Amino acid sequence: MKTMTITIDRKPLTITFDGQEMQVEELSIRLPFGRKPADITDIAATGDYVVYVTETREMETEEFDSFAKNLSKSRDWLKGKGGYFMLGRLCVEVHAPGRPYLFIDPSGGDYPRYVARLG
Repeated sequence: MKTMTITIDRKPLTITFDGQEMQVEELSIRLPFGRKPADITDIAATGDYVVYVTETREMETEEFDSFAKNLSKSRDWLKGKGGYFMLGRLCVEVHAPGRPYLFIDPSGGDYPRYVARLG
């Protein structure tokens, strides 16, 4: 299996969101996001958003594949995260060896409401 390696510049920032300071990493590229995709093949992305990574979740390939096949499923680890900030989205970065990177903005929910794919 071919290993996917993506290198993107990241700029650490402290932002204030909903009255709370938080540490994020702003990606050097902008990405389009799909709204409420059922699975990874259903990401019909539009727009051009700044991506602010609030945390990274690394998965094993089997866990990632299961996650990517059912993006509408509730996930406790997404609950209350994400949101729209300035010209971008606050995202949880999800990746696994040999798989695309996903940037998830649950916009306060507990499932991937907005998803960008890289790779």
